[in-house]
Amino acid sequence: MGWRCENTRIALKITVFTYRHILLCLLTVTSTLCPAFAAINTARPDSIRPDTALRELDVTAKRRPLATVQTIAGSDLQSLSSTSIADALKYFAGVQIKDYGGLGGLKTINVRSLGSQHVGVYIDGVRLTNAQNGTIDLGKFSLSTLESVSLYNANRLEQCQSASEYASGATVYLQTRRPTADSLTILAGAGSFGTWRARANIQTKHRQWSAFVDAEYLNTKGNYPFRYKTEYEDTVGHRRNSDIEYWRAEAAVFRSGFASHFYFYTSERGCPGGIVRRLSDKYVNVGREWDTDLFGQLSYNWQPAPRHRLKFIIKYAHEYLRYNTDYPENQNTAKVDNHYWQNDAYASATYSWTPWQWLNINAGYDARMSWLDADLKRFSVVRRLDQKAVVAGRATWRGVSLAASMLFQHYCDHTITHVGAADPLSRFTPSVTLAYQWRSLSLRAWYKKIFRAPTLNDLYYTQTGNRNLKPEYTRQWNIGAEYNWSHSGFSFNGQADFYINRIENRIVCIPLKGTYTWSMMNYGETYCRGMNATLNGTYSLRDWRFSLLCSFTWQKDLNHTDPDDPDTYKRPICYAPTFSMGATAIVAWRQLSLTVSRLHVGKRMWSYADPEDILTPYDNVDLKLSGHWRGFIASLEVNDLFDIQYEHIPRYPMPGRSFNFTISYSIR
Repeated sequence: MGWRCENTRIALKITVFTYRHILLCLLTVTSTLCPAFAAINTARPDSIRPDTALRELDVTAKRRPLATVQTIAGSDLQSLSSTSIADALKYFAGVQIKDYGGLGGLKTINVRSLGSQHVGVYIDGVRLTNAQNGTIDLGKFSLSTLESVSLYNANRLEQCQSASEYASGATVYLQTRRPTADSLTILAGAGSFGTWRARANIQTKHRQWSAFVDAEYLNTKGNYPFRYKTEYEDTVGHRRNSDIEYWRAEAAVFRSGFASHFYFYTSERGCPGGIVRRLSDKYVNVGREWDTDLFGQLSYNWQPAPRHRLKFIIKYAHEYLRYNTDYPENQNTAKVDNHYWQNDAYASATYSWTPWQWLNINAGYDARMSWLDADLKRFSVVRRLDQKAVVAGRATWRGVSLAASMLFQHYCDHTITHVGAADPLSRFTPSVTLAYQWRSLSLRAWYKKIFRAPTLNDLYYTQTGNRNLKPEYTRQWNIGAEYNWSHSGFSFNGQADFYINRIENRIVCIPLKGTYTWSMMNYGETYCRGMNATLNGTYSLRDWRFSLLCSFTWQKDLNHTDPDDPDTYKRPICYAPTFSMGATAIVAWRQLSLTVSRLHVGKRMWSYADPEDILTPYDNVDLKLSGHWRGFIASLEVNDLFDIQYEHIPRYPMPGRSFNFTISYSIR
């Protein structure tokens, strides 16, 4: 037995040696094709690198009070019982996740009831985009390669921010973990509802270069049981057509100010649709969806002089979507077989100047070209040029910090067919932030005005598109406080923010010419006021570590559209709960850790047609037990411990209690 173990270790070491040289070849090719990147820091002596790192850390500490930010990083992030980014974000204050059920269901994020189109999602500072519908499916992205997940209300305020980073009502930042040593990790897992998972990760660190390749495969039947019970019905059945099979591969290369990220995702999934009374165990929605997403991005952060910094970004993305319901057993929905192709090219240049220690000026320009094509009848093939420019400044004096920015956005569409394009759109939008820091206490206040342009689907989708749509404006006011304290192994962070959001010219889809003819319209004004609060604490004692993360949200999001309509005026916005909270406790002892997470979401209205159309409150408790020994890591997850039947969308029941077991082995 010992002889076999020794041979296994030798084989694994040879494998790591082989893959390490493959990655080194990749680094060599990259440096050959991009000699400018290979020369990073070669023009400067080694003696100034420590000074540069210390200066960056000092500046970051001074900027923190300016932003309203929540972050989960490091071991806390890996300890969560979660499979996708959406599962981690749901524990942040002010966040609402819309999930259409199962691993294959669409997952989108809504922050402070702004809408998913107002939330920007970034990987290593580069935005994920979808010009077709403006939403990002968070279920396509894994936590396995991430160092941290952060949520900023408004936007963060750092040097060399691209203009796009100022163009969202809220921003989610996904920071990739940079390799620190050579390693090979192999993971296998199994779970409820016929779920199988496999993953491999290879990392290398060679002098100033580092790189990784991460690949994952998942297959699940998704046929989970449910019970849908109301005052008028009691339906029991199994979720059908909720399967998914996907492949995901990511690779990245880093060196000092140079970073790259390559992503590939392909999947086939069922689209289960809403359940039908008394027929839910027999009726099958046969809709199927195929996705292929890929992108490659390069960024280079260069500091030619102590007071000057430049950042350049280029990116190309391609998305393919096929939706098909044309099957012989389909007797209940329209038969379609639609194909969509979207291409996106992006470039950004940013300059940061620090004339004095207390003042920083930032200027940036972004350009993005998007192409959308489809095989729908009478569909307008369209190209969109999106340009953004920003000028921002930040000043700090005796604990008082002031930041202001002016963003310019210009959108111009061109259609290749005979149908005309929408008029060009140009707007200026400002934001102002004021903060004060005294010892461990920080006070902040900010105002931001922003808008979202109509998406290509809003403008040009067959039969429903409206080329006369106006942009959807958002005004945000925020005042908050933050307190940090640490002593003798204990650290504490608490923050609270009061906010007001006002949205005008909301873009909605409503029936204008009968039930079967819908159109996009500017209809609606909402007024939201609320409070977010978070409490985070950690305590370490010898071999023990305790961590507690809590978030609370209270808000009133009301419809202010039509004072003459008593059924809707000053009524709550659909799907917006008044109160929600999340709590995550982590206990670690040596090589063992236990994570307990509880999420509470209050009642929320989902239709104005009937005051009784209320989604009931629910509590979701997850557990995760993990341990590691000699390179092995095993974890057992129990999601929805008490098997609570709940839903984010009416008649789209979520899975109840489920189990997931994974085991991995790493060699360094």
